[in-house]
Amino acid sequence: MQVVVFRLGDEQFAVETAKVQSINDNMGITKVPKSPNHIKGLINLRGNIISLLDINLLLDIERSESGQNNIIILEMEDELVGITVDQVDEVLDIDENIIEKIESDRKKSFLKGVINFKDRIVTLIDIDKLLSN
Repeated sequence: MQVVVFRLGDEQFAVETAKVQSINDNMGITKVPKSPNHIKGLINLRGNIISLLDINLLLDIERSESGQNNIIILEMEDELVGITVDQVDEVLDIDENIIEKIESDRKKSFLKGVINFKDRIVTLIDIDKLLSN
């Protein structure tokens, strides 16, 4: 399994590369009046209008002060959505056996588990479940 590892504040998260369409630098965001809080706005990526979601709000993580530098475009049910992240760290091939399942309440059902490396822990997110909440 291949994953993209990204940073939100001091924590590292990962999503499966199968869901990732592209990784882009930050770009102009058009705010949408009266939209839900978790929608940051819209971006225009090569002629495609894509909703940009506030993953910090969805994961209940404080935004870092350094600013979010990357946008990860994800494909979900034939629709593209973007999430802003502080930084994309790396793309890794991992063995699914090293993913530790975590018992979580229904509110956190989007957590697939944690990947325990020797020097750090990365939380694996099921992006479909996160965005369908």
